[in-house]
Amino acid sequence: MATKEGAPEVKPDRLLERPDVLISAMDYPNAVAIMASSLAGNDVPIIATVHNNLSVEVANSKRRRIKAQVEVARRFYPRAHALVAVSHGVADDLAQVLGMRREAVQTIYNPVVSPDLLKKAAEPFDHPWFCDNAPPVILAVGGFKPQKDFSTLFRAFAIARRERPLRLLILGEGKLRRSLEELAGELGLSDDLLMPGFVDNPYQYMARASLMVVSSIYEGMSMVIAEALACGCPVVSTDCPSGPAEILDHGRYGALVPVRDENSLAQAMLRCFESGCDKESLRARSRDFSIERAAWQYRELTGKICRDV
Repeated sequence: MATKEGAPEVKPDRLLERPDVLISAMDYPNAVAIMASSLAGNDVPIIATVHNNLSVEVANSKRRRIKAQVEVARRFYPRAHALVAVSHGVADDLAQVLGMRREAVQTIYNPVVSPDLLKKAAEPFDHPWFCDNAPPVILAVGGFKPQKDFSTLFRAFAIARRERPLRLLILGEGKLRRSLEELAGELGLSDDLLMPGFVDNPYQYMARASLMVVSSIYEGMSMVIAEALACGCPVVSTDCPSGPAEILDHGRYGALVPVRDENSLAQAMLRCFESGCDKESLRARSRDFSIERAAWQYRELTGKICRDV
């Protein structure tokens, strides 16, 4: 399998053994896998999987490497035996970028929910913020980068905190940590904000948080939403392209708000505390994103490819 990192790890001579099918992930590794199959001369079937909304990612990046991904996709993706997107929104965008029929791109949601996730969520957890009579905890998870737009979340949290006691806990790390800490200080949030970095078991937090918030300006699928639902945690998310609206069934399983709108986000958070939620309904929805379901879909797809080649 081609990996997420930039350095190619698929060498043509490794494909001389000819696996029945090769599944690759992410844009440049996808291109490497397709090219390696061609150079090996044995036409190994490639299933290229796409994990982000390509046109939105390119529009929101200044990096030359990201800007070039559209041309890379147009050159190599049509040569794959199958194209898989992790959400219908990503599939719609990819078909438009490549100028191909929408039916040529299959959607298979990322395999997220597993028995191991549920087991980790139920592990004992001792944290002072989750004790009885403590203020509600709003949870966010993700890297400190522009895509996640935590600055809007901070401003929304500041607005909501004027109405009731609240705490904000963010599991993540990244280059924007210092600027986020400075913003928290300017907004007076420091006493009710924790940013402990990434943790080994985020599901303990999801199972006990009062609310999960996703403030992204774009996503491919947003796996943390499915994980939160599996833990019975209510979700408020931006209606960004693409994935959150699909997972939340356009608002049925969680509130959706416009991107970069701190006032709408703050009001949605407050409404969530007032209305409550059906945790079992959230858990039932999360099963649509199980490992078993994705594995079955990939088995069906690889079987079809092996019969056709």
